Amino acid sequence: MEGFVNKLLEDFEHGRMTRRQLVQSMAMAVVAGPGIAAATPGALQAAAAPSTAAPWQTVHLDHISYQVSDHAKSSAWYADLMGWTVRNRGDNQTTLAIGDVGEIIIRNRRTPAPAADGGPQVTSVIDHISFGIDPWDKDRVKAELTSRGLSPRDDFQDGGFESYHVKDPDGWDLQISNQSTGG
Repeated sequence: MEGFVNKLLEDFEHGRMTRRQLVQSMAMAVVAGPGIAAATPGALQAAAAPSTAAPWQTVHLDHISYQVSDHAKSSAWYADLMGWTVRNRGDNQTTLAIGDVGEIIIRNRRTPAPAADGGPQVTSVIDHISFGIDPWDKDRVKAELTSRGLSPRDDFQDGGFESYHVKDPDGWDLQISNQSTGG
């Protein structure tokens, strides 16, 4: 699955797919589960699998976080086109609910930059994806991540939302959270 997601992100970053296509593909990958990578022609396979299974199960996509140049414009576009519901809007970010799938957080953090390959100007980037797991025990989750050689960064917030951020083998920010909604 990891290789499949990396391929999707690479295609988006190089202008080979739209944001809509990326989000739809990511949602389908979550619904389809790990078998999607093997069933998709040309999909990259994960380079290495852990030697032992994780002591938890991914139970939902908590959120995807975008960095954009104008969060109000981007969030209005997604709400209008995709029918997503605004959960909250602040000065620098908007959180939208994607039906029962999860959420998307759109933040003002991206300065537009010309594409290196002469393609379209890159104005947004996905900076992390958060998956909710069960069972959640913050001490056990941290111990498991540490035992795998990862350096978990905690991200505990008010309202019951708890999570850790780790880097995957390619340096992507993966957030692992409890089942609370929020982000």
